[in-house]
Amino acid sequence: MTRNSHKVRKAEILREYGPFDGVSKVGGVTYDGHLVWAATGARLVGFDPENGKPARTLELAADAGTAFDGKFLYQIAAERINKIDPASGTVVSSIPAPGKGGDSGLAWAEGSLWVGQYRDRKIHQINPETGAVLRTIESNRFVTGVTWVDGELWHGTWEGDQSDIRHVDPHSGAVLELLEMPPGVFVSGLESDGAGLFYAGGENSGKVRAVRRPQGE
Repeated sequence: MTRNSHKVRKAEILREYGPFDGVSKVGGVTYDGHLVWAATGARLVGFDPENGKPARTLELAADAGTAFDGKFLYQIAAERINKIDPASGTVVSSIPAPGKGGDSGLAWAEGSLWVGQYRDRKIHQINPETGAVLRTIESNRFVTGVTWVDGELWHGTWEGDQSDIRHVDPHSGAVLELLEMPPGVFVSGLESDGAGLFYAGGENSGKVRAVRRPQGE
């Protein structure tokens, strides 16, 4: 089905993870090639996507978006973005978040961090060393999770009782493709596994869902 010249289809949820012990909310999500990391408020939980079992827990503020640059984790904590050594859980540096507390998703791509602004309906590309905003992409929906995969920019949305995952033009913000989540199923954080899956944080469900990424269809 097409709508306003972009593809619209139902999201295909392949698997659910969680809820995990002591976790009532999942915000940001990232993937380090081995573990999926879920931001759960007071800690980051790393679980094995093969068996769904938690393997690591880092006790630190994990309010919203999470990202991984190949070596370090990045985590939105209130008005800051912390750079974290995943081996020790140590915060090695910190930069201001562009939304000053209104930040949502977080992704790493092309040497930059990409930060969703929930109610501002924006995605900022920022310098990971200074936090300086390099450019801004406008969305027409509230922005939750953000991820890049194969040169494609995708982000989650959540307004009222509706949530979706959408592929947008990284220059104009125009919607190219949209995956509609079932009613009452919401997307908070979003990350790609670099192949055929998205990992989507499920906010107050305390779950992470694996959603199939359409490819060449």
